[in-house]
Amino acid sequence: MSMRTILISKSDLERLKSLLASARKFLRNCGPEHLTALEEELQQAEVTKEEKIPANVITINRRAVVLDLDAGKKLEYVLVFPRDADVAKGRISVLAPIGAAMLGGRVGEIIQGRVPDGIRRFKIEEVQRRAETQGAVA
Repeated sequence: MSMRTILISKSDLERLKSLLASARKFLRNCGPEHLTALEEELQQAEVTKEEKIPANVITINRRAVVLDLDAGKKLEYVLVFPRDADVAKGRISVLAPIGAAMLGGRVGEIIQGRVPDGIRRFKIEEVQRRAETQGAVA
């Protein structure tokens, strides 16, 4: 994950910081590198009202269409908090490597993250309005 300034709502930032703190306690400060990178990005994040975040930016509960540059196929994902994650339904946790890389991504950017079979690269092709979710609590 490259260092960039992400846009995030205050409520999403607070929830993510709490989730990361819990993950760190559970992992005893030996967590995966993508969590450290996400923590660093959140420290530099620009906090704004949800309605002021441009439509082309991936935030929690927004649906994104990405092109898997390694497999050559389009995929559709919704970025969610961990309790709402369901990979089979395209609901990716923000704490997963790909989810952490997606947060704050903009249309046209190339992101990368670790998946079970290695590193994958994705080009963000489209971001859609907030997806309908059930149980949006972390």
